[in-house]
Parts: sequence; structure tokens; C-alpha cells
Amino acid sequence: MNALSPIHLLPARDRVAAALREAILSHQLAPGQELTLKDTAALLGVSATPIREAFQILSREGLIELRPNRGAVVLGMTEKRLRDHYETRAALERAAAMAVCRKNADLAPIRRAYEEAAASLAQSDSRRYSDQNQAFHMAIWTAADNDPLRELLSGLWNGLSMGHKVTQEHYAKLSMAEHAQILEALEARDAQCSGDLMEAHILRSLDNVLTHLRTDRP
Repeated sequence: MNALSPIHLLPARDRVAAALREAILSHQLAPGQELTLKDTAALLGVSATPIREAFQILSREGLIELRPNRGAVVLGMTEKRLRDHYETRAALERAAAMAVCRKNADLAPIRRAYEEAAASLAQSDSRRYSDQNQAFHMAIWTAADNDPLRELLSGLWNGLSMGHKVTQEHYAKLSMAEHAQILEALEARDAQCSGDLMEAHILRSLDNVLTHLRTDRP
């Protein structure tokens, strides 16, 4: 494998939305908790602008309620919101994978992201693995060559969807095995199989998070 290449990540607003969405999913941010632009920006190390834009994204998803001049308050995650989010993402990710095959797109960036994620996992570098997990999906969105599709998926990203009782190592190994199958199908230019595997990959994440959401209810 060649030397590690730069990681292409989401725009700032989508990275912030993903971080907050993941925190709500894992109960790190509880219903009723207040979020201010200033404190959230300081915590995530960004300016107020992407925080404000991320708040708008999460407000549309029903995860937070905007408070004029006061930031926002966390509404929490319901099963319906969770299903809506993952089912929408699964449909879009499926479409992206199929488009890659139909358009006979260059798979080198996808393969490189997969190989670098595998190397990070072997080195127990969880932070870089998380970035490369994101890079793998983004490489597929880019290869699909559909700007609106990429924009929608970027706004729906929520990181490693593992539920807060699952170890990151366990989830990463499971995710990598599924990524390997997806990459194999893409290399075979099998649009149907690629789409099926990608959809199953996202919906498996949904099942995993739902299990822990139900377990954690009082």
C-alpha cells in the first residue's frame, strides 16, 4: 500500500451536525439540555457559523429546538426519528453505490480509503479509523458523480452508528467486513449487489442503535 494520503472530510457544518447527532444518539446530550453557540463552538473548536448552520440541520430533523438568541435545546432521539434518518440514508447510499457501478467510475479512491481504514484498525488508531470510515463512504458519494445526492448524504452523516454500549473495536471490525463486501461488489461492477450490500450495511446500523435505544429506556 502507498503512503497514507490526506483524508477528505465533510464540510464544517456537516462535521458539527454529525458530532452533535452522534452525541444525541449516544445520550451524551440528554433531552432538555441547552446548547449555546459560544459553548458548542468552543467545545468543537470551530467558529459560530458552522454551529449555527448545524443547528438548522438538526432542527429540521427534529433533534433540537431552536431558541431565538439562546441557541437550542435538545429534544432527544425517538424511534421514529431514528428510523426516518437511517431509512432515508440507506436509500441514498444504495443509490450512490449503484450509480458508481452504472457509471463505471474510478474505484481507486474508494479502495484507498478502505485500505487505509484497515491499516488504522490494525494499528488500533481509532480516530484515524473513524476518519477513514467516513472517507470510504464519501469516496463512493463522489464517484457516483451526483452533486445533490452527495450534498444530501453529507448532511445525514452521523459517524460510527454503534450505540453507546458497543465497543468501538467491535463495531469497526464488523463495519470493515461489510465494507470489504461492498468494495468487492463495486469492483465486480454489480450494481444490484452493491446497492443491496450498502443498504444492508446502513440498516444493520439502524438495528444496532435501535437495540440500545430500547435497552436504555427506563
